Parts: sequence; structure tokens; C-alpha cells
Amino acid sequence: MDALPEPSTAELLNRLAGHLLASGRRLVTAESCTGGWIAKVCTDLPGSSRWFLGGAVVYDNALKAGVLGVNPQTLAEAGAVSEAVVREMAAGALERLGGDVAVAVSGVAGPDGGTPDKPVGTVWFAWSRRGPDGLTTSTALEYFPGDRDAVRLQAVERALRGVLEP
Repeated sequence: MDALPEPSTAELLNRLAGHLLASGRRLVTAESCTGGWIAKVCTDLPGSSRWFLGGAVVYDNALKAGVLGVNPQTLAEAGAVSEAVVREMAAGALERLGGDVAVAVSGVAGPDGGTPDKPVGTVWFAWSRRGPDGLTTSTALEYFPGDRDAVRLQAVERALRGVLEP
């Protein structure tokens, strides 16, 4: 049996909006390689102010630390494109921007900047959620093919899908 095709970004966004509205939760973003594209897609949908608070574009490591509170030692030891950093970005977004759900993204979109350990297309994600037992965070590492725009678009779509995952 063939796998079902992935939903379009618009379909995905409509599902996300419905999910957040039904649960009474509000989303914030912490974006590096996507450069605000997740926030842009969210605000393309009329009425998004009912479930989307805003986000931080923290391309530079100094902003990751200053705006979101990412520990400079974490950045120095793990690098900006790492699970440890996106975890701290997501937690910092909730702490400093508010909201109930945060998505954080950091990656190597290309065309340069890749290394043997982190080639172009490497993207780390973190999703943090406030709950009755405190903060829970899940992460994912993806390797996306294509040019800079293709990597970034795939990252936006994966970030949105992750908000819908339990």
C-alpha cells in the first residue's frame, strides 16, 4: 500500500490552528535557520492571533543567549546546530515569550556552512509544552535534501507537524 502524501503547508497550518484553538493553547517560535518563516506562515492565516503569540529570530549565537537565555557554554560545547541548543531555545521561548507550546529550529540550510558531522540539510528541532507536570520537550534531527529554500521549507513543515505530535 502506498503511503499517503504529506499535507500541503496550508492544510498542515489549518490542522495546527484547529488543534491549538481546541486545546486553548498558544504557540511561540524560536527560529534560526528558518529566519522567521515559521512565524510568517502562521501569521499568513487570518485569525492566527488567537493561537500564535509571536517568536524570536535568533540567527546569531549572541542572540540565542541574550534573547532566549541559551547558555553560552552549551553553544560553545555543542554548537548552534545541536539537540542541546534547540532544547534550550524552546524552553527559553516559553519562559521569555510566553505561550504554552514552543518550537525551536536550528540547522545548516546551505549552500555553505556544512561540515562532515553536520552537512548542509542538517536541522535540529525541539518542541516544548507546558503541562500539569511542568515542561516536556521532544526533539528530532532531520537531514533534508535540496537547496537553501528547499531545506528551509522542509524545516518549516516539519516544525509545524511536530507541534501536532503528542
